[in-house]
Amino acid sequence: MKVPKRLQPLVDDGLISSVQSRLMSGKEADIFIVRCGDAIRCAKVYKDAAKRSFKKAAEYQEGRSVRGGRRARAMAKRSSYGRQQQEEIWQSTEVTALARLARAGVRVPETYGCVDGVLLMELVTDDDGDVAPRLDDVILTREQALEDHAVMMHYIKLMLCEGLVHGDLSEFNVLLDPYGPVIIDLPQAVDAAANNNAQKMFTRDVNKITQYYAAFAPELADTDYAGEMWALFAEGELTPETDITGVYAADEDDADVDSVLAEIKAVMAEHEEEQARIRRVTGEGDDD
Repeated sequence: MKVPKRLQPLVDDGLISSVQSRLMSGKEADIFIVRCGDAIRCAKVYKDAAKRSFKKAAEYQEGRSVRGGRRARAMAKRSSYGRQQQEEIWQSTEVTALARLARAGVRVPETYGCVDGVLLMELVTDDDGDVAPRLDDVILTREQALEDHAVMMHYIKLMLCEGLVHGDLSEFNVLLDPYGPVIIDLPQAVDAAANNNAQKMFTRDVNKITQYYAAFAPELADTDYAGEMWALFAEGELTPETDITGVYAADEDDADVDSVLAEIKAVMAEHEEEQARIRRVTGEGDDD
């Protein structure tokens, strides 16, 4: 096929030998199958912010560190330089997240560099060498669903231990190769400790994945891995070796705002009664 404009510089530099085909067009990038010497890989071409359809991007960018005051000021002013820096951060987030997660033991595609908004990475394939299917494209047995769900919960646990939340995890960005699930698409990954929306995103990620597998193994619908893992993470007790069960009961006493307010009012009333008793005993407040 004709070489797309964004890939031509990589062809000119010898990083890509030829472009085989367009694999897909997503909300934040276009994916192409490319040949790099003797290897077949994929090239992820990030779309410009104006063309991206990723919703509520600001929520995902909260907590991302920015080096240099000039960069931070330019990004705040939304100048052309600031927008360029924002794009670089958006793209580098995925590269960094993929590297961190691979080291942590999460199955993600191997990366080979990011140049001019193009990420070269491993093409995940099936037994026949064809592109591996997404979870949304497969039908599982109950046993397969239970096994792969346990694997995914383990990967999500490792991600959280690494301080990362995927932020957009679903059956559409998990591939299934002969060895099991492979997690993809992480430009929106967030810092679990620095982003105020992290818990909400984490819960949504876990529940979406669980709901998918529950279609094949209904008993999974009664689990609460999100609540269990986040509670352990918040207490500093979550480790890669932590056994997770999906059984979790939230502390309803902590969440019962009405009872807390009633207790506060009772204490205040008791204090007022005590003050009134003291005034009666001491005669304080009586007319001379």
